[in-house]
Parts: sequence; structure tokens; C-alpha cells
Amino acid sequence: MRKTVITENPAPSVRFVEIGAEQAGQRIDNFLLRLCKGVPKSHLYKAIRGGEVRVNKGRIAADYRLEEGDTVRVPPIRLPSPGQAKPVPPAVFPIVFEDDAIIVINKPAGVAVHGGSGVSFGVIEQLRAARPDAPFLELAHRLDRDTSGLLLIAKRRKALVVLHDMMREGGGRKHYLALVVGDWVNDRQHIRLPLLKWLTASGERRVKVDALGKASHTIITLQKRYGRYSLLDAELRTGRTHQIRVHLAASGHSIVGDDKYGSDEIQARFAKLGFSRMFLHACRLELPHPLTGEPLVLTAPLPPACLQILDYLEQHS
Repeated sequence: MRKTVITENPAPSVRFVEIGAEQAGQRIDNFLLRLCKGVPKSHLYKAIRGGEVRVNKGRIAADYRLEEGDTVRVPPIRLPSPGQAKPVPPAVFPIVFEDDAIIVINKPAGVAVHGGSGVSFGVIEQLRAARPDAPFLELAHRLDRDTSGLLLIAKRRKALVVLHDMMREGGGRKHYLALVVGDWVNDRQHIRLPLLKWLTASGERRVKVDALGKASHTIITLQKRYGRYSLLDAELRTGRTHQIRVHLAASGHSIVGDDKYGSDEIQARFAKLGFSRMFLHACRLELPHPLTGEPLVLTAPLPPACLQILDYLEQHS
């Protein structure tokens, strides 16, 4: 009678990884999160604090930035079987522009750009899963989960550094289309209100207008009126969290479908019409190419759901 032999998975062993030019500049914690896919952040931070992760044989902090030529000691971290993380499903997103330095995709609404805060994975994790041979893929900026449109991803470390500097210094131009409640009066208006992050009692991240907040600047241009609603172009001159949403809400014109700063009644009204998302879309991106300096003008049309609701308002305004 043939015996069935059950073999256990071999125990993970210590790895030594040499850092190349594409990994240089990354924080050690972010590097490990990508290298050790599926391992909880808490495991990795514990290994760093305990000295199990070392760089050039020395202990480091979680915010240590890797340099080319560094040798990283990666300890034998393995998930216990009951908590085994599910693999990230690869996904293909509509590509607006791609070369050897950057990718610009048209992100759909309802998809987070990265995992965390109750979301196990997002666009960047799915893109990496779909391109396992890509040596480097990192977000150059972020969009809210319910915001659709142009999302910029770096394929090279040098491009990422330039893009981050550009975003921080207000370089380039980012335009969004937003449908808001109310009749927007001015054809063009600058909103300069300081924004401060805060947490609700349940730990949810929010932003409010506060004198102690960071300087924030949005330029609003009226596109079209639809009776009790207005379609606006919002140009970001600074890139604060929830900036457009809070600036418009503070001006008395919240975005249709905004579940944090808008009206529940309006949200319910549009949901009955089959529109169950926030009407905020990153439609235009103007910036110099991070490596060549060539001017780029990238656009993404409004999604069908947004066009359909505008058609409805056109007929019933």
C-alpha cells in the first residue's frame, strides 16, 4: 500500500539584497513592504525595531533611506498559515501615456490607489501584480478612492524624485471637473483657505478649514450651469488632502456624491438616478516630462456615468 508523504514548506531563510540604482532613495520600510508581499506591516516594523533587518550589518530606523550599494539583511519572515494573505489580483487600467519613465492611467472611481485603511490592495499593487518583471513602479501622487481620472506612476526612481519635487513646489497644472450643488456665481474665482487634518472619534481622517492649517489654493472656473447644480473646473495650485472637496464645501457648494463633506440628501437623490459615486474627475494634466523636460498635456474624458447624469440634468434643469 502506497504511503502518502506530507512535506512541510521549507523554513524561510535570511536573505541579503544588494540595492541598485532603481531602489536607491526608498525608505527601508517601503522597500520591505514591496519585497515581502503579503507580510503585515506590523511584522516588518517589529523586525526593523528588533534589529533583525540590517543595512551594511548595522541597525537602522524605519525611515532610513537606502543608498546604491547597500546590503540589506532580510530576516526569515513568514506568515502563519491561518493569516495567509490573499494574492493581489492583477489588473489592467486604461493607459493614457507611457514611456520608459512614467505611466499615466485613467483610474476608475471606487478603486483605491494603494492598500491600507481597510483596503487590502489598490491600483499600485494590482499594477505591480500585472507587471511582475517591472523593476520599479511607484505612485507619483494620489487620488481619492471615489475620484476618477489621471493618475501618474513613476517607472524609474529618478523620475519619481523629480515628480515629487514638482508636485511639492506647485509645478505643472492639474485640472479636475466637479459637479456641485448650487448656482456658482463667479466665472472664475480663487479659493485660498488653510486646511487642517483631523480625526473623527472613530478614527476617520477628515480635513477642515482652520487658521492653523496649511496654505491651500484652488482656482475655480465655471463650465456650465444645470439649474440647481453647476459644473466647475478646479485647478489645484497646492496639493492638500481633500483640498477641492473641502474648499468647495466651505464655499457652500459641496460636490455631488461626496460622502464626507456633502449632503446625505443629495447623495440619496442621485443614487436613485443610478449615480452612486462622487462627481470629481481628474481630467487634465500639464507638466514637463520629469526626465526630458518635454511639455506633456494629458487628458481623460468624463466617464459615461458622469456624462449620463449631465444629460439628465440638461433635460430636467
